[in-house]
Amino acid sequence: MEYQVKFDQGMINRGNWKKIKECMKKAERGEDITTGFLGGSITQGSLSSTPQTCYAYLVYEWWKKKFPESEITFVNAGIGGTTSQFGVSRVKEHLLSYQPDFVLIEFAVNDENTEFFEETYEGLVRTTLSDACRPAVMLMNNVRYDDGLNAEEMHLKVAKAYALPMVSMKETIWPEIESGRIKNREITPDDLHPNDAGHALVAKVITTFLEKIYEDRNNEEEAAFAEGTLPAPITENAYEHSVRYQNHNSEPVLAGFVADLEPQDNILEIFRRGWTGSYVGDKITFEIEGTGIAVQYRKSVKQPTPIAKVTVDGREDTAMVLDGNFKETWGDCLYIDTVTRHMEPGIHKVEIEIVEATEQDAVPFYLVSVIGSC
Repeated sequence: MEYQVKFDQGMINRGNWKKIKECMKKAERGEDITTGFLGGSITQGSLSSTPQTCYAYLVYEWWKKKFPESEITFVNAGIGGTTSQFGVSRVKEHLLSYQPDFVLIEFAVNDENTEFFEETYEGLVRTTLSDACRPAVMLMNNVRYDDGLNAEEMHLKVAKAYALPMVSMKETIWPEIESGRIKNREITPDDLHPNDAGHALVAKVITTFLEKIYEDRNNEEEAAFAEGTLPAPITENAYEHSVRYQNHNSEPVLAGFVADLEPQDNILEIFRRGWTGSYVGDKITFEIEGTGIAVQYRKSVKQPTPIAKVTVDGREDTAMVLDGNFKETWGDCLYIDTVTRHMEPGIHKVEIEIVEATEQDAVPFYLVSVIGSC
């Protein structure tokens, strides 16, 4: 079905096109390039009928068709239910390790429209731009199709500060939904995840912008900032350097917790490389360097599940409960609780202890990782 979407309105920040033009010229010369996509469930391809009908793959196909002489690689680093806070801690391992030439980042419906996620999003952008592979970066914002909400306001601040191209589904697809010219169920079964028709529209918003850059590729453009440098941060920037501690890269003190040594074959096996605790008093202790601590754990639909408590530097007044019982029914959730922010730099003691457990527990408490940020 043909929809009268105003795709040109998707370009909400022109940004600087120099890096993307260079990437296009590289492909035009027949050199190999790698295209990478980082985001949540929509990027992963949730509710598209096949991996090939996901918007990310459709954008990859645009690159292949536009540059047939180039060998183009596709890397999809989307993980459902995740935010830019998790994204910044995993982008090096899951995407930048492939040395991508072109990167598209999307977290607008998983991040909340708050200053906290402005800061985590900026950390992700800075980490990506400063990587040794120096990728061309494009930003995009999906939108909820029931209320038009997303984190675009905060993410746009970052796009402007770093002169990055950004496209928006809120300015293109959402107006058609709001007016009734497109019925929600034509493009999304749940007002969040697009179906194949919805993914095609999302891809078209992105490739319309890429077409504009392609048409202008031979016009010289000054770089937004000198190679190897970044502008001053617009937030406190406490997330640019985030490390995710799991059982393959850390040695916490175990007192009842047990390491999960099952191999993780791909990034979608999200409950791997962690630790389990089953009984009251089971404890695991880390020494984490940074100014912020977050704990990533499983909230399970299999209940009851043990409940844990986390303390940092022994401070009971800031202790946080980690409830492994998930109130939703769609499946187990990879959940992050932010325990501390903007502490004094240094090494901090992080202690996680099981405080509630029963003989009827269906599964153990699963600690996926501890994330230290600065």
